[in-house]
Amino acid sequence: MDSLNPEEVLKFIEFVNNLKHLPRRGWIFTKIKDHETISGHMYAMALMTFLLGDNSQLDRLKCLQLTLVHDLAEAIVGDITPHDNVPIDEKHKKEDEAMKEITSHIGTAGLSIYKLYKEYEAKETPEAKFVKDLDRFDLLFTAACYEKRDNAPRQCQEYFDSLEGKFEHPFLKKLVALIVKTRNSNTISKETTN
Repeated sequence: MDSLNPEEVLKFIEFVNNLKHLPRRGWIFTKIKDHETISGHMYAMALMTFLLGDNSQLDRLKCLQLTLVHDLAEAIVGDITPHDNVPIDEKHKKEDEAMKEITSHIGTAGLSIYKLYKEYEAKETPEAKFVKDLDRFDLLFTAACYEKRDNAPRQCQEYFDSLEGKFEHPFLKKLVALIVKTRNSNTISKETTN
């Protein structure tokens, strides 16, 4: 760290700090109030990687690292959602350019972060595939929590519909099935009491 330019280090930390205040914009479209930030989402995912058992075939440290960088580009480009109607190629290009800007002046740390980001985007390694599943899982779990908190059954149904059948990791599939079952039983009990 001593060989890094202190001004460039502070600039990098400022990018990271931006994520603490940037909301995940998808919640706005479902009218969720007091929703999470990008860094809150990344932090939750990072903590979930600790639940990988010692017998897991996945590299836990690699998964942790991938969770911490997967949305870093949003510090510059913001949270681009499907509601923005930005073509996927354009979204990836903007995010890649942002990652280059964020990581280009912090030496080997920047190279490592950019390499992790590219690994996540390629979704070819088992760890990258798991972290993508974890990203989806966090979305569904958070959606179910918001519905429960706001007493608003099915308010986030579009997320459940769009992610149905998209999970690959066996344990995350079990967790998603449990969330859906619990969510459905809560909705049924609310409907019968009204």
